[in-house]
Amino acid sequence: MITQKTKVFALLMILALLMTGVKGRREGYRAEGSQSDAAQKRASRSSEPKSGRCSYTFIVPQQKLKGALCVSTETARANHSEIAGLRAELSRQQELLERLRGKLEHEGSLVSEVRVLRRESSSMNARITQLYAQLLNEIIQKKDQALEQRRLDGLLLNATQQVLQVSSSYRELEKKYEANGSHNESAEPKSVVNDVQRDQSAPLPQEKATEEIPEPFTASHNSATDTPFISYPVTKTPGPWRDCQHVLDSGESTSGIYLLRPQNANRLLQAWCEQSQAQGGWTVIQRRQDGSVNFFRTWDQYKQGFGNLDGEYWLGLEHLYWLTAQAQYKLRVSMEDWQGRQVFAEYDSFHLEPESDWYRLRLGNYHGNAGDSLSWHNNKAFTTLDRDKDAYSGNCAHYQKGGWWYHMCAHSNLNGVWYRGGHYRSRYQDGVYWAEFHGGSYSLKKVTMMIKPI
Repeated sequence: MITQKTKVFALLMILALLMTGVKGRREGYRAEGSQSDAAQKRASRSSEPKSGRCSYTFIVPQQKLKGALCVSTETARANHSEIAGLRAELSRQQELLERLRGKLEHEGSLVSEVRVLRRESSSMNARITQLYAQLLNEIIQKKDQALEQRRLDGLLLNATQQVLQVSSSYRELEKKYEANGSHNESAEPKSVVNDVQRDQSAPLPQEKATEEIPEPFTASHNSATDTPFISYPVTKTPGPWRDCQHVLDSGESTSGIYLLRPQNANRLLQAWCEQSQAQGGWTVIQRRQDGSVNFFRTWDQYKQGFGNLDGEYWLGLEHLYWLTAQAQYKLRVSMEDWQGRQVFAEYDSFHLEPESDWYRLRLGNYHGNAGDSLSWHNNKAFTTLDRDKDAYSGNCAHYQKGGWWYHMCAHSNLNGVWYRGGHYRSRYQDGVYWAEFHGGSYSLKKVTMMIKPI
Protein backbone atom coordinates (compact mmCIF):
# COMPACT_ATOMS: atom_id res chain seq x y z
CA MET A 1 0.00 0.00 0.00
CA ILE A 2 2.75 2.32 0.92
CA THR A 3 4.58 1.45 -2.27
CA GLN A 4 1.62 2.35 -4.43
CA LYS A 5 1.17 5.65 -2.72
CA THR A 6 4.79 6.39 -3.19
CA LYS A 7 4.56 5.70 -6.90
CA VAL A 8 1.59 7.97 -7.19
CA PHE A 9 3.31 10.73 -5.35
CA ALA A 10 6.31 10.39 -7.59
CA LEU A 11 4.18 10.69 -10.73
CA LEU A 12 2.50 13.81 -9.35
CA MET A 13 5.82 15.38 -8.67
CA ILE A 14 6.94 14.66 -12.23
CA LEU A 15 3.81 16.25 -13.66
CA ALA A 16 4.22 19.32 -11.48
CA LEU A 17 7.75 19.76 -12.71
CA LEU A 18 6.56 19.40 -16.35
CA MET A 19 3.87 22.01 -15.88
CA THR A 20 6.29 24.42 -14.34
CA GLY A 21 8.54 24.05 -17.35
CA VAL A 22 5.69 24.64 -19.83
CA LYS A 23 4.65 27.83 -18.11
CA GLY A 24 8.14 29.14 -18.26
CA ARG A 25 8.37 28.45 -21.96
CA ARG A 26 5.08 30.24 -22.63
CA GLU A 27 6.23 33.40 -20.94
CA GLY A 28 9.34 33.28 -23.08
CA TYR A 29 7.37 32.92 -26.21
CA ARG A 30 5.14 35.90 -25.42
CA ALA A 31 8.13 38.08 -24.92
CA GLU A 32 9.60 37.20 -28.30
CA GLY A 33 6.65 38.45 -30.25
CA SER A 34 5.37 37.26 -33.53
CA GLN A 35 8.43 35.33 -34.35
CA SER A 36 7.74 33.32 -31.28
CA ASP A 37 4.14 32.82 -32.31
CA ALA A 38 5.17 31.63 -35.74
CA ALA A 39 7.65 29.33 -34.25
CA GLN A 40 5.05 28.10 -31.81
CA LYS A 41 2.62 27.40 -34.63
CA ARG A 42 5.23 25.52 -36.53
CA ALA A 43 6.03 23.63 -33.43
CA SER A 44 2.36 22.86 -32.78
CA ARG A 45 1.92 21.70 -36.34
CA SER A 46 4.94 19.60 -36.20
CA SER A 47 3.72 18.16 -32.92
CA GLU A 48 0.45 17.10 -34.37
CA PRO A 49 0.14 13.46 -34.93
CA LYS A 50 0.87 12.24 -38.28
CA SER A 51 -1.51 10.00 -40.04
CA GLY A 52 -1.17 6.36 -39.36
CA ARG A 53 0.37 6.68 -35.83
CA CYS A 54 -1.24 6.05 -32.43
CA SER A 55 -1.10 8.52 -29.53
CA TYR A 56 -1.73 7.77 -25.87
CA THR A 57 -3.12 10.06 -23.19
CA PHE A 58 -2.73 9.12 -19.52
CA ILE A 59 -5.14 10.51 -17.02
CA VAL A 60 -3.91 10.16 -13.47
CA PRO A 61 -6.55 10.45 -10.81
CA GLN A 62 -5.85 13.06 -8.19
CA GLN A 63 -5.50 11.61 -4.78
CA LYS A 64 -5.01 13.20 -1.46
CA LEU A 65 -1.98 12.22 0.56
CA LYS A 66 -2.67 10.94 3.97
CA GLY A 67 -0.23 9.99 6.71
CA ALA A 68 3.47 10.79 7.12
CA LEU A 69 5.69 11.72 4.24
CA CYS A 70 8.92 9.63 4.31
CA VAL A 71 12.10 11.40 3.22
CA SER A 72 15.41 9.52 2.93
CA THR A 73 18.17 10.96 5.25
CA GLU A 74 20.92 8.43 4.47
CA THR A 75 22.77 10.89 2.25
CA ALA A 76 22.72 13.55 5.00
CA ARG A 77 23.99 11.06 7.56
CA ALA A 78 26.77 10.06 5.23
CA ASN A 79 27.77 13.68 4.80
CA HIS A 80 27.89 14.23 8.60
CA SER A 81 30.13 11.17 9.14
CA GLU A 82 32.51 12.29 6.37
CA ILE A 83 32.72 15.77 7.88
CA ALA A 84 33.47 14.29 11.29
CA GLY A 85 36.17 12.07 9.76
CA LEU A 86 37.69 15.05 7.94
CA ARG A 87 37.69 17.07 11.14
CA ALA A 88 39.41 14.22 13.02
CA GLU A 89 42.01 13.88 10.25
CA LEU A 90 42.54 17.63 10.31
CA SER A 91 43.08 17.64 14.08
CA ARG A 92 45.49 14.68 13.74
CA GLN A 93 47.44 16.48 11.03
CA GLN A 94 47.57 19.60 13.22
CA GLU A 95 48.91 17.55 16.14
CA LEU A 96 51.49 15.94 13.86
CA LEU A 97 52.45 19.38 12.59
CA GLU A 98 52.87 20.67 16.14
CA ARG A 99 54.98 17.64 17.01
CA LEU A 100 57.20 18.17 13.98
CA ARG A 101 57.52 21.83 14.89
CA GLY A 102 58.65 20.86 18.44
CA LYS A 103 61.18 18.37 17.04
CA LEU A 104 62.47 21.00 14.67
CA GLU A 105 62.98 23.45 17.51
CA HIS A 106 64.70 20.74 19.61
CA GLU A 107 66.99 19.81 16.72
CA GLY A 108 67.79 23.45 16.23
CA SER A 109 68.91 23.71 19.85
CA LEU A 110 70.94 20.51 19.41
CA VAL A 111 72.62 21.94 16.34
CA SER A 112 73.62 25.02 18.29
CA GLU A 113 74.92 22.86 21.14
CA VAL A 114 76.91 20.74 18.67
CA ARG A 115 78.45 23.87 17.23
CA VAL A 116 79.44 25.03 20.72
CA LEU A 117 80.89 21.60 21.50
CA ARG A 118 82.86 21.63 18.26
CA ARG A 119 84.37 24.98 19.14
CA GLU A 120 85.22 23.74 22.64
CA SER A 121 86.65 20.51 21.19
CA SER A 122 88.88 22.47 18.84
CA SER A 123 90.22 24.55 21.72
CA MET A 124 90.65 21.43 23.86
CA ASN A 125 92.57 19.66 21.08
CA ALA A 126 94.85 22.64 20.78
CA ARG A 127 95.42 22.58 24.56
CA ILE A 128 96.09 18.82 24.54
CA THR A 129 98.57 19.23 21.71
CA GLN A 130 100.35 21.93 23.68
CA LEU A 131 100.45 19.78 26.84
CA TYR A 132 101.69 16.77 24.86
CA ALA A 133 104.50 18.85 23.43
CA GLN A 134 105.44 20.05 26.91
CA LEU A 135 105.31 16.49 28.30
CA LEU A 136 107.44 15.19 25.44
CA ASN A 137 109.97 17.92 26.06
CA GLU A 138 110.08 17.10 29.79
CA ILE A 139 110.48 13.38 29.05
CA ILE A 140 113.39 14.11 26.72
CA GLN A 141 114.97 16.33 29.35
CA LYS A 142 114.51 13.69 32.08
CA LYS A 143 115.94 11.03 29.79
CA ASP A 144 118.97 13.19 29.17
CA GLN A 145 119.29 13.79 32.90
CA ALA A 146 118.99 10.05 33.59
CA LEU A 147 121.72 9.30 31.05
CA GLU A 148 123.93 11.96 32.57
CA GLN A 149 123.24 10.61 36.06
CA ARG A 150 124.11 7.10 34.93
CA ARG A 151 127.34 8.37 33.46
CA LEU A 152 128.18 10.16 36.70
CA ASP A 153 127.28 7.04 38.70
CA GLY A 154 129.60 5.02 36.53
CA LEU A 155 132.38 7.52 37.05
CA LEU A 156 131.70 7.50 40.79
CA LEU A 157 131.76 3.70 40.85
CA ASN A 158 135.06 3.61 38.98
CA ALA A 159 136.52 6.24 41.28
CA THR A 160 135.29 4.30 44.33
CA GLN A 161 136.87 1.12 43.01
CA GLN A 162 140.14 2.92 42.42
CA VAL A 163 140.05 4.36 45.93
CA LEU A 164 139.38 0.90 47.32
CA GLN A 165 142.26 -0.49 45.31
CA VAL A 166 144.58 2.18 46.66
CA SER A 167 143.27 1.60 50.19
CA SER A 168 143.75 -2.15 49.88
CA SER A 169 147.26 -1.72 48.54
CA TYR A 170 148.06 0.69 51.35
CA ARG A 171 146.81 -1.81 53.97
CA GLU A 172 148.88 -4.59 52.47
CA LEU A 173 151.99 -2.42 52.39
CA GLU A 174 151.35 -1.31 55.96
CA LYS A 175 151.03 -4.90 57.14
CA LYS A 176 154.16 -5.93 55.31
CA TYR A 177 156.02 -2.94 56.73
CA GLU A 178 154.96 -3.82 60.26
CA ALA A 179 155.89 -7.47 59.74
CA ASN A 180 159.29 -6.54 58.35
CA GLY A 181 159.89 -4.05 61.17
CA SER A 182 159.10 -6.56 63.90
CA HIS A 183 161.18 -9.33 62.34
CA ASN A 184 164.06 -7.39 60.86
CA GLU A 185 166.61 -9.69 62.51
CA SER A 186 165.29 -12.89 60.97
CA ALA A 187 166.54 -13.98 57.58
CA GLU A 188 163.18 -15.21 56.31
CA PRO A 189 160.15 -13.01 56.76
CA LYS A 190 157.22 -14.74 58.41
CA SER A 191 153.94 -15.02 56.55
CA VAL A 192 151.33 -12.58 57.68
CA VAL A 193 148.43 -14.31 59.42
CA ASN A 194 145.16 -14.12 57.53
CA ASP A 195 146.75 -12.35 54.58
CA VAL A 196 143.47 -12.37 52.72
CA GLN A 197 142.31 -10.58 49.65
CA ARG A 198 140.91 -7.21 50.64
CA ASP A 199 139.00 -6.60 47.46
CA GLN A 200 138.31 -8.19 44.13
CA SER A 201 140.63 -5.72 42.45
CA ALA A 202 143.72 -6.92 44.40
CA PRO A 203 144.20 -10.68 43.89
CA LEU A 204 146.87 -12.62 45.70
CA PRO A 205 149.85 -14.03 43.82
CA GLN A 206 148.95 -17.26 42.08
CA GLU A 207 152.15 -19.04 43.15
CA LYS A 208 151.22 -18.89 46.83
CA ALA A 209 147.74 -20.14 46.11
CA THR A 210 148.95 -23.20 44.25
CA GLU A 211 151.42 -24.01 47.00
CA GLU A 212 148.88 -23.97 49.80
CA ILE A 213 145.72 -25.67 48.40
CA PRO A 214 145.33 -28.23 45.66
CA GLU A 215 142.24 -27.78 43.50
CA PRO A 216 140.89 -31.12 42.33
CA PHE A 217 137.67 -29.45 41.09
CA THR A 218 137.01 -26.61 38.70
CA ALA A 219 136.36 -23.36 40.53
CA SER A 220 135.50 -19.83 39.48
CA HIS A 221 138.72 -17.82 39.76
CA ASN A 222 137.09 -14.49 39.03
CA SER A 223 135.51 -14.35 42.48
CA ALA A 224 137.16 -13.01 45.58
CA THR A 225 135.67 -15.80 47.69
CA ASP A 226 137.18 -18.44 45.44
CA THR A 227 140.74 -17.22 45.99
CA PRO A 228 142.64 -19.61 48.33
CA PHE A 229 143.97 -18.17 51.53
CA ILE A 230 147.39 -18.69 53.09
CA SER A 231 146.40 -19.45 56.71
CA TYR A 232 143.69 -21.78 58.00
CA PRO A 233 142.73 -22.96 61.47
CA VAL A 234 144.45 -26.15 62.42
CA THR A 235 141.91 -28.88 61.63
CA LYS A 236 141.66 -32.55 62.39
CA THR A 237 140.51 -33.38 58.85
CA PRO A 238 141.63 -31.66 55.65
CA GLY A 239 138.14 -31.15 54.24
CA PRO A 240 136.49 -29.94 52.13
CA TRP A 241 133.18 -29.91 54.02
CA ARG A 242 129.61 -29.56 52.80
CA ASP A 243 128.93 -26.54 55.02
CA CYS A 244 129.90 -25.13 58.40
CA GLN A 245 127.53 -27.46 60.23
CA HIS A 246 129.48 -30.33 58.70
CA VAL A 247 132.65 -28.64 59.96
CA LEU A 248 131.20 -28.48 63.49
CA ASP A 249 130.02 -32.08 63.33
CA SER A 250 133.57 -33.07 62.36
CA GLY A 251 134.82 -31.71 65.68
CA GLU A 252 136.04 -28.31 64.46
CA SER A 253 134.67 -25.68 66.89
CA THR A 254 136.94 -22.76 65.95
CA SER A 255 135.48 -19.90 63.95
CA GLY A 256 137.42 -19.13 60.81
CA ILE A 257 137.80 -19.70 57.08
CA TYR A 258 137.08 -23.20 55.81
CA LEU A 259 137.11 -24.86 52.43
CA LEU A 260 133.65 -26.05 51.38
CA ARG A 261 132.26 -28.11 48.53
CA PRO A 262 128.45 -28.44 48.31
CA GLN A 263 126.98 -31.78 47.30
CA ASN A 264 126.33 -32.26 43.58
CA ALA A 265 128.43 -29.17 42.83
CA ASN A 266 131.76 -29.43 41.04
CA ARG A 267 133.11 -26.33 42.75
CA LEU A 268 135.20 -25.34 45.74
CA LEU A 269 134.53 -22.24 47.76
CA GLN A 270 135.73 -20.61 50.94
CA ALA A 271 133.52 -19.19 53.65
CA TRP A 272 133.75 -17.96 57.20
CA CYS A 273 132.28 -20.48 59.67
CA GLU A 274 130.84 -18.90 62.79
CA GLN A 275 131.02 -21.45 65.61
CA SER A 276 130.61 -19.13 68.60
CA GLN A 277 127.06 -17.78 68.06
CA ALA A 278 123.74 -19.60 68.51
CA GLN A 279 125.25 -23.09 68.98
CA GLY A 280 127.59 -22.67 66.00
CA GLY A 281 127.49 -24.35 62.59
CA TRP A 282 126.65 -21.11 60.77
CA THR A 283 127.96 -20.42 57.25
CA VAL A 284 128.41 -16.65 56.89
CA ILE A 285 127.06 -15.49 53.51
CA GLN A 286 127.34 -11.72 54.10
CA ARG A 287 129.09 -9.43 56.58
CA ARG A 288 129.30 -5.66 57.05
CA GLN A 289 131.45 -4.11 59.77
CA ASP A 290 133.70 -1.24 58.67
CA GLY A 291 132.79 -0.06 55.16
CA SER A 292 136.06 -1.36 53.68
CA VAL A 293 134.33 -3.06 50.71
CA ASN A 294 132.11 -1.42 48.13
CA PHE A 295 128.84 -3.35 47.70
CA PHE A 296 127.58 -1.31 44.74
CA ARG A 297 128.48 -4.07 42.29
CA THR A 298 127.37 -5.69 39.03
CA TRP A 299 125.38 -8.86 38.49
CA ASP A 300 128.41 -11.01 37.75
CA GLN A 301 130.18 -9.82 40.90
CA TYR A 302 127.16 -10.58 43.06
CA LYS A 303 126.90 -13.95 41.34
CA GLN A 304 130.51 -14.99 42.03
CA GLY A 305 131.06 -13.13 45.32
CA PHE A 306 133.49 -10.43 46.43
CA GLY A 307 135.20 -8.92 49.46
CA ASN A 308 137.43 -10.16 52.29
CA LEU A 309 136.54 -13.41 54.04
CA ASP A 310 137.94 -12.18 57.37
CA GLY A 311 136.17 -8.83 56.96
CA GLU A 312 133.37 -7.56 54.76
CA TYR A 313 132.29 -9.87 51.96
CA TRP A 314 129.44 -11.37 49.94
CA LEU A 315 129.64 -15.14 49.45
CA GLY A 316 128.06 -15.17 45.98
CA LEU A 317 124.58 -16.00 44.67
CA GLU A 318 125.72 -19.05 42.73
CA HIS A 319 127.51 -20.52 45.77
CA LEU A 320 124.50 -19.71 47.90
CA TYR A 321 122.20 -21.49 45.45
CA TRP A 322 124.28 -24.70 45.55
CA LEU A 323 124.58 -24.58 49.33
CA THR A 324 120.83 -24.21 49.92
CA ALA A 325 120.00 -26.81 47.25
CA GLN A 326 121.66 -29.66 49.20
CA ALA A 327 119.44 -29.47 52.33
CA GLN A 328 116.82 -27.44 54.20
CA TYR A 329 118.44 -24.29 55.64
CA LYS A 330 117.40 -21.50 57.96
CA LEU A 331 118.64 -17.91 57.94
CA ARG A 332 119.87 -15.78 60.83
CA VAL A 333 120.53 -12.05 60.50
CA SER A 334 122.55 -10.57 63.38
CA MET A 335 122.67 -6.78 63.71
CA GLU A 336 124.35 -4.25 65.96
CA ASP A 337 123.70 -0.51 66.16
CA TRP A 338 126.16 2.25 67.06
CA GLN A 339 125.16 2.10 70.74
CA GLY A 340 126.18 -1.55 71.00
CA ARG A 341 122.67 -3.02 71.03
CA GLN A 342 122.53 -6.41 69.34
CA VAL A 343 119.40 -7.97 67.83
CA PHE A 344 118.65 -10.83 65.45
CA ALA A 345 116.03 -12.07 63.01
CA GLU A 346 115.66 -15.75 62.11
CA TYR A 347 113.65 -17.40 59.33
CA ASP A 348 112.90 -21.11 59.59
CA SER A 349 113.55 -21.78 55.89
CA PHE A 350 115.76 -20.12 53.30
CA HIS A 351 116.87 -20.99 49.78
CA LEU A 352 117.39 -19.43 46.36
CA GLU A 353 116.12 -20.35 42.92
CA PRO A 354 118.69 -20.82 40.12
CA GLU A 355 120.00 -18.01 37.96
CA SER A 356 117.38 -18.77 35.30
CA ASP A 357 114.84 -17.45 37.85
CA TRP A 358 117.12 -14.57 38.88
CA TYR A 359 118.05 -16.17 42.23
CA ARG A 360 114.54 -15.58 43.54
CA LEU A 361 114.28 -15.53 47.35
CA ARG A 362 112.26 -18.22 49.13
CA LEU A 363 111.78 -17.41 52.81
CA GLY A 364 110.01 -19.07 55.76
CA ASN A 365 108.46 -17.79 58.98
CA TYR A 366 110.10 -15.11 61.12
CA HIS A 367 111.04 -15.04 64.78
CA GLY A 368 113.47 -12.88 66.72
CA ASN A 369 113.73 -9.46 68.39
CA ALA A 370 114.82 -7.26 65.46
CA GLY A 371 111.47 -7.11 63.70
CA ASP A 372 110.58 -8.62 60.33
CA SER A 373 111.99 -6.51 57.49
CA LEU A 374 112.76 -9.31 55.02
CA SER A 375 109.42 -11.08 54.47
CA TRP A 376 108.34 -8.15 52.30
CA HIS A 377 111.10 -9.24 49.89
CA ASN A 378 109.99 -12.88 49.81
CA ASN A 379 109.51 -14.38 46.33
CA LYS A 380 111.34 -11.44 44.73
CA ALA A 381 114.14 -11.69 42.19
CA PHE A 382 117.60 -10.33 42.87
CA THR A 383 118.34 -6.92 41.34
CA THR A 384 121.62 -5.17 40.61
CA LEU A 385 122.57 -1.99 38.80
CA ASP A 386 122.82 -3.82 35.46
CA ARG A 387 119.95 -6.32 36.01
CA ASP A 388 116.68 -4.61 36.94
CA LYS A 389 114.22 -7.28 38.13
CA ASP A 390 112.26 -5.35 40.78
CA ALA A 391 108.63 -4.22 40.63
CA TYR A 392 109.46 -0.51 40.69
CA SER A 393 109.24 1.61 37.54
CA GLY A 394 112.89 2.57 37.99
CA ASN A 395 115.87 0.52 39.14
CA CYS A 396 115.86 0.15 42.93
CA ALA A 397 119.54 -0.82 42.91
CA HIS A 398 120.32 2.60 41.46
CA TYR A 399 118.60 4.37 44.37
CA GLN A 400 119.59 1.93 47.13
CA LYS A 401 123.24 1.70 45.96
CA GLY A 402 123.51 -2.06 46.30
CA GLY A 403 122.19 -5.46 45.22
CA TRP A 404 119.19 -7.04 46.95
CA TRP A 405 115.87 -8.81 46.48
CA TYR A 406 114.20 -5.46 45.90
CA HIS A 407 110.44 -5.08 45.67
CA MET A 408 109.38 -1.42 45.40
CA CYS A 409 111.91 -0.78 46.76
CA ALA A 410 113.11 -2.04 50.18
CA HIS A 411 112.25 -2.65 53.83
CA SER A 412 115.83 -3.82 54.31
CA ASN A 413 119.01 -2.93 52.45
CA LEU A 414 121.89 -4.79 54.06
CA ASN A 415 124.07 -4.41 50.95
CA GLY A 416 123.74 -0.62 50.86
CA VAL A 417 126.24 2.12 51.68
CA TRP A 418 127.93 1.76 55.08
CA TYR A 419 127.58 5.13 56.85
CA ARG A 420 129.42 5.89 60.05
CA GLY A 421 127.50 7.04 63.12
CA GLY A 422 124.02 5.65 62.50
CA HIS A 423 121.71 8.39 61.22
CA TYR A 424 122.77 9.67 57.81
CA ARG A 425 121.67 12.21 55.25
CA SER A 426 121.26 11.11 51.67
CA ARG A 427 119.00 11.85 48.75
CA TYR A 428 117.74 8.27 48.92
CA GLN A 429 117.58 5.65 51.68
CA ASP A 430 120.71 3.87 50.57
CA GLY A 431 122.33 2.97 53.90
CA VAL A 432 122.75 -0.43 55.57
CA TYR A 433 119.34 -0.49 57.24
CA TRP A 434 116.69 -2.80 58.66
CA ALA A 435 113.44 -0.84 58.69
CA GLU A 436 112.04 -2.50 61.83
CA PHE A 437 115.25 -1.69 63.71
CA HIS A 438 115.86 2.11 63.76
CA GLY A 439 114.18 2.72 60.37
CA GLY A 440 115.50 3.37 56.89
CA SER A 441 117.56 6.47 57.72
CA TYR A 442 119.80 4.66 60.20
CA SER A 443 122.85 2.82 58.93
CA LEU A 444 123.77 -0.13 61.14
CA LYS A 445 127.28 -0.67 62.44
CA LYS A 446 127.54 -4.45 62.02
CA VAL A 447 125.45 -6.96 60.06
CA THR A 448 126.00 -10.67 59.54
CA MET A 449 123.84 -13.00 57.43
CA MET A 450 124.34 -16.71 58.21
CA ILE A 451 122.69 -19.96 57.13
CA LYS A 452 122.54 -23.32 58.84
CA PRO A 453 120.86 -26.64 57.93
CA ILE A 454 117.73 -27.50 59.87
